[in-house]
Amino acid sequence: MAQDKALVQIAFYAALIAALGLLPKVAIPFLGGVPITAQTLGVMLAGVMLGPIRGGLAVLLLLFLTALGLPLLAGGRGGLGVFAGASAGFLVGWFFGAVAAGFIMQLLKSRSVMVSAAIAAAIGGIGVVYLFGVPGLSLIGGVPLDKALIGSAIYLPGDLIKVAITAVVAQTVARGLPSALHSRS
Repeated sequence: MAQDKALVQIAFYAALIAALGLLPKVAIPFLGGVPITAQTLGVMLAGVMLGPIRGGLAVLLLLFLTALGLPLLAGGRGGLGVFAGASAGFLVGWFFGAVAAGFIMQLLKSRSVMVSAAIAAAIGGIGVVYLFGVPGLSLIGGVPLDKALIGSAIYLPGDLIKVAITAVVAQTVARGLPSALHSRS
């Protein structure tokens, strides 16, 4: 029974990340075409809500289905080719970002949910994702590392909004259905 529940949660968050890809992407042509999307909100939520293992598995499920060719990324992108493009580092970073966010939520469980969720989403969903994404953009996209780093700053305002949304959602869920916040158990 517990395994069935975990599988449903993993599938739900993978579907959430995919659904967030339905929102229009904003193309950034000077950064190798790495778009601004809402999908990192799903990555942050997966880690914060499910914890490191389930959150990471939700992202891996989404990436696996994408690699199989399902058009689950923003703009209807899918297939192995997306893992050879300029955004490949960010996609790899999604997994590690969700895992990091989940671990941070567990480490900060003595703090308020809103504060720990904001810290976890910022470190995992921005810091860790950029740690993989910026070098990937530089290597695969042919953008010098310093320009990739400076250019990626365009994503920060939107990512900070996603951090705030993640913190509010986590706090709301913790008040209404605390058992749904698996990163704290």
